[in-house]
Amino acid sequence: MLSSVQLVPQKTGFLKNTRQSCPQISASRNNQLHTRCSKGIRTHTGLVRGGRSLQNSIISAASAAGAPVASQIDENSILDAVIVGGGISGLTTALALNAEHKSEVGSFLVTEARDRVGGNITSMSDESKGLLWEEGPNSFQPSDAVLKAAVDAGCVDDLVLGDPKAPRFVYWEGRLRPTPSGPDVVTFDLMSLFGKMRAGLGAIGIKSPMPEYEESVEQFVRRNLGDEVFYRLIEPFCSGVYAGDPTKLSMKAAFGKVYDLEEKGGSIIGGVIKLIQDKKANPPPERDSRLPPKPQGQTVGSFRKGLQMLPNAIAEKVKESIRTSWKLTAITKNKDSGIFELSYETPEGPKLIKSKTVALTVPSYVAADLFKEDIPETSKALNSFDYPPVAAVTITYPESAILEDRLDENGNLPGFGQLHPRTQGITTLGTIYSSSLFPGRVGKGDVLLLCYFGGALNRKVTEMTDEEIIAQVDVDLKNMLIKQNAPPPTKVAVRVWQRAIPQFNIGHLEQVKAAEDGISQKGWDGLFLGGNYVSGVALGKCIEYGYTFADKIAASMTASKP
Repeated sequence: MLSSVQLVPQKTGFLKNTRQSCPQISASRNNQLHTRCSKGIRTHTGLVRGGRSLQNSIISAASAAGAPVASQIDENSILDAVIVGGGISGLTTALALNAEHKSEVGSFLVTEARDRVGGNITSMSDESKGLLWEEGPNSFQPSDAVLKAAVDAGCVDDLVLGDPKAPRFVYWEGRLRPTPSGPDVVTFDLMSLFGKMRAGLGAIGIKSPMPEYEESVEQFVRRNLGDEVFYRLIEPFCSGVYAGDPTKLSMKAAFGKVYDLEEKGGSIIGGVIKLIQDKKANPPPERDSRLPPKPQGQTVGSFRKGLQMLPNAIAEKVKESIRTSWKLTAITKNKDSGIFELSYETPEGPKLIKSKTVALTVPSYVAADLFKEDIPETSKALNSFDYPPVAAVTITYPESAILEDRLDENGNLPGFGQLHPRTQGITTLGTIYSSSLFPGRVGKGDVLLLCYFGGALNRKVTEMTDEEIIAQVDVDLKNMLIKQNAPPPTKVAVRVWQRAIPQFNIGHLEQVKAAEDGISQKGWDGLFLGGNYVSGVALGKCIEYGYTFADKIAASMTASKP
């Protein structure tokens, strides 16, 4: 569930409110993830173990190891590539360049405006309480791209997987009901018999034809699979993944693989059949022998000490090429040499970096400011994307607070988590059973829950206090999961992402193309747009695109050589 953002490390104590006065942050417009402070100022907290921040820059370790420092790159140096943004997209791009494209890209730099890498990935812990929790993305689908990144970064042995049989639930008509996960697709009670029949007929092609206009997720799903699939499955899923409005989300942009099934096969089932036929006719490349076996079932993954282990491991691999606390203020391209010139504010003072290519992986609105003067049409397109606010609310309850009918035969809370359709009167978007998904992340006798709150249809989350948010989450959970007479939850953390997840709304793909076209028409070939507004918002999508992005940079370097 959910994606994107980052900020500046600062100490946050468990159960200790951070509403004391705090200094104004000046880390760039990427400052999206926030913990509450007085006067509405919001600051970021880093990975905490025993109350100490561990998410300070990896660069300090690089300096200690004798790696080149920033001052060694002078204004006469010309790099092959500069990657702007040290989130997972930028880091994976650097990892791929280092692992696969050394011959084409001999020198590169990763610059990050904040004083840490990792972007929206924010793993936190308090060892004295036995707690480990996530305040950005909570897990990933263990695709081959993610496994490859873990292998290349050297942290694959720290990979942990959730129970592939863990059920997912949707709250409907007063009960948490499991979603279908295999043979139970016929017997599950989230949908009526009529709804299942309607979905089946639509899937095989008994439906209205595709329209000529771009459909929203709502329009596509209701036309293909019926109202019940939309309201009971897809609408809450959109809330959970995008924190979005399915009446505005573009089916083609947000869920392109499903859209392609109907476009290529005439129906969803027809598309699946054609996809199978195409794979038989054109077998995919042999799987990388270094990768661990493909995980079975509908599992999700993390790392032993949280998701932050991956960006930290990548940063260690390319530490000589990372510069944190470097804020990019301007980009130009020298007309005579064709070299990009990037102006930075750094702790050592202003820096001018020259490079043959530039890969931007920052949020679209940050990139938009860089093009405001030179390519206004690109700036306008990039500024058109909506990033609604989302709060990540981490709380604990005693195990005794869980409703008996939610426990398994061993007295444990089973499952991945639950989603809440807007029509059911629940404000909270969804809840992850963190301590069930990855055991050992909470003290004995408690359950750890991560709840998401806000989104495109509830933007008032930015005006609410931590206490108000937690109180509403508690009210919601006591309608579904928690006993009515249970004590209030214990606050672990509340994080509010003011600009959280880019919305792939209708027209999104056209706006991305307009931004790219503006760059091309300006003659700035060699400057590439990336990041989650291009790749997709899921963590795995960002990682997969990082490898693709590296291929693109390498191809550009090869093409430019005489």
